[in-house]
Amino acid sequence: MSSATSDTPAPESVDTTQPSIARVYDAFLNGGNNYEVDREVVRAVRKVAPEAADLAVENRRFLIRACRFLAGQAGITQYLDCGSGLPTAENTHNVVQRANPDSRVVYVDNDPAVLAHSQVLLKENENAVFVSADIFEPEKLLRDDAVRAHLDWGKPVALLQMGTLHHYNGEHTRTRKDIMRAYVDALPDGSYVAISHFLDPEDEYTATARKMEEIFLHSMMGSGTFSTAAELRELFDGLELVPPGLVRCAEWRPDAPRLAPLNAPQRCIAGAVARKP
Repeated sequence: MSSATSDTPAPESVDTTQPSIARVYDAFLNGGNNYEVDREVVRAVRKVAPEAADLAVENRRFLIRACRFLAGQAGITQYLDCGSGLPTAENTHNVVQRANPDSRVVYVDNDPAVLAHSQVLLKENENAVFVSADIFEPEKLLRDDAVRAHLDWGKPVALLQMGTLHHYNGEHTRTRKDIMRAYVDALPDGSYVAISHFLDPEDEYTATARKMEEIFLHSMMGSGTFSTAAELRELFDGLELVPPGLVRCAEWRPDAPRLAPLNAPQRCIAGAVARKP
């Protein structure tokens, strides 16, 4: 699929002079909803990690496998997908509604481009809605009328934070752990939380992780922190990790045996699914 160019007209609400997290991910996935300013970030990261697109690829694959588990094995029928990003071929509602057509999904993002594309995508799907909100203000988001109305908060909900928390820079003077605690406290018992996050593997690939981090943080995008496994486990405080626990995304319940060793970017993004007792 050919990508959009800086000459392609954009909606008035879309700022094409600044990279967007959603559009940078789209560019990594070779999507068609990004601009030159987004691809500049991609090219810079690829200079230190040529396979850097695998950060986005493994994040998306983990989302799909986690949703299959949640819908097929855990029996969850309600999903709050935070920082959902631009639509691709397999979105959360596609995966979970294949298992149960009555599954309800609330997508949340504050990117104008995501809003425009999602409204078109979900136009004829009454069980999936989009909410424009800041996912790093959980109390405000959870009070949103659409969130309250579309999900039954007396029954388990799956909270998805896929590739989102590493883009939090402390704007709301609280930690990522504090943000997750606010979400977890609001979830009904029996709910699930799925998180993927850039990983500092604390091995020979740490240098690559930190170089990628430096480019993300010092690009116009300005976010993209790599955390250690110990730091990521804190995000699941009070939850029961589903086997195999917190591992690299590529190693979380893979669809088939791996024939080649993981490359550097594949070693630098981790994920887990956990249950609230």
